Amino acid sequence: QVHLVESGGGQVQAGGSLRLSCAASGVTFSNRAMGWFRQAPGKEREFVAGISSSGGNSYYADSVKGRFTISRDNAKNTVYLQMNSLEPEDTAVYSCAVGRVLGGYYAENNYSYWGPGTQVTVSS
Repeated sequence: QVHLVESGGGQVQAGGSLRLSCAASGVTFSNRAMGWFRQAPGKEREFVAGISSSGGNSYYADSVKGRFTISRDNAKNTVYLQMNSLEPEDTAVYSCAVGRVLGGYYAENNYSYWGPGTQVTVSS
């Protein structure tokens, strides 16, 4: 059974930084792309960042490009999201997801398993 646990969320002032982690089990982590999505109150869930199975390629939403960095440690079955220069508009529940064996990165249906999420709140 696949199990994803996010951590590292919290409350921070605008301009601050947070690092999210997502530990995965029950899946051959090194063979799967990983992604981060977020959902703000009253809004649809949206793609934030994705990373290939090897970590060699990463993909970002335009809204976070240059501020967020996705990375992974396949030895630890963990994917990270470093978030810098946070803005109030980044406030959301952030969830990690395991990519399908063959698929892209940007759409929800590119992912087959989801974590419960961690709250990120950015105050102005």
